[in-house]
Amino acid sequence: MQRIAIMDYLMVHRVHPTADEIYNALYPTMPTLSKTTIYNTMKLFTEQGAVKALVIDEKNVRFDIDTSSHAHFMCLGCGCVYDLPIENQEAIQLEGVGELIITEIHLYYKGYCKKCTEEKRKNILL
Repeated sequence: MQRIAIMDYLMVHRVHPTADEIYNALYPTMPTLSKTTIYNTMKLFTEQGAVKALVIDEKNVRFDIDTSSHAHFMCLGCGCVYDLPIENQEAIQLEGVGELIITEIHLYYKGYCKKCTEEKRKNILL
C-alpha cells in the first residue's frame, strides 16, 4: 500500500522531489510510513526503471517519474527542477568514444527561473 502511495505521489507531483519531500508530504496521512521505506522504495523503483534518480546538486538526490530522454534545469534561486525537452537527441555528437557503449546521458543546466529572475530585477531597482 505504501509503495502505491509513493508512486501515486510521484505521478501527481512531477516536481522532482527528494526522499525527504516525499516523506513529509505522505507522513501526515500515513503515520506508519518511515524514511527507510521511502529510501528502499525509491531504490527499488530506480532499479526497476520506474523512476530516474537525479543528482543535480551535491546535497540531494531527486526523483523523476518521467523516464524518457530529456534534460533538466535547476534554478539556483528557488531550487526548483524543470524538465527540458531535447529536440534532436541524435544531433548530440561525441568525439573519441571509440568502442565505448553509452547507456545513459545526464544533461543538467543551472541558472535562474523566470520568477527568480524577476525578483532579482525588482531587488536591483529598489
